[in-house]
Amino acid sequence: MASAVEAGVDWVQLRERDLGGAEILALADAVVVAARRAATQRGARVRILVNRRLDVALAVGADGVHLGFDAVDPETARGLLGPDALVGVSTHSTDEVRRAGARGASYVHLAPIFPPLSKAPSRPPLGAAGLAGAAAGSVPVLAQGGVDAGNAAEVVAAGAAGVAVTGAILLADDPAAAAAALRRALDGP
Repeated sequence: MASAVEAGVDWVQLRERDLGGAEILALADAVVVAARRAATQRGARVRILVNRRLDVALAVGADGVHLGFDAVDPETARGLLGPDALVGVSTHSTDEVRRAGARGASYVHLAPIFPPLSKAPSRPPLGAAGLAGAAAGSVPVLAQGGVDAGNAAEVVAAGAAGVAVTGAILLADDPAAAAAALRRALDGP
């Protein structure tokens, strides 16, 4: 993870569903320290988000939380984390994006845009056209699902505020090189 941050990753989402309280807290603390150190080494900032666990996000000083379908609502999360915290929501349609924005989400992940790289697809991909419709609203949309350096520019052109990836970096032979390629694709010429 640190090498990916050094190579250009500017948000890290900690998503470990199978860990208990003490284990996720220890991991989150280590991730925050390593990611911030790596960002400092490249002269940048990294934002750390914890998936679903508001308590852990608060305890480690994360920048926010990412909520799934079975988590608390964005208003409750914002009330606990404060007005400056990032509160993200996972979405799968334009209607879900609009609802999340209306409920106070800072941003949404919209997935899948393309067939996922890290897991079997569970629903049909939305494609660039589906992304464009969802991104036309007021809440920033991060494109997720099958996004890599080869199609990152396409999703940004369709209106994505950014991308959320797993497989493009974690499944790469060289995660740092994959992160750097993705950063170049997002930053453009």
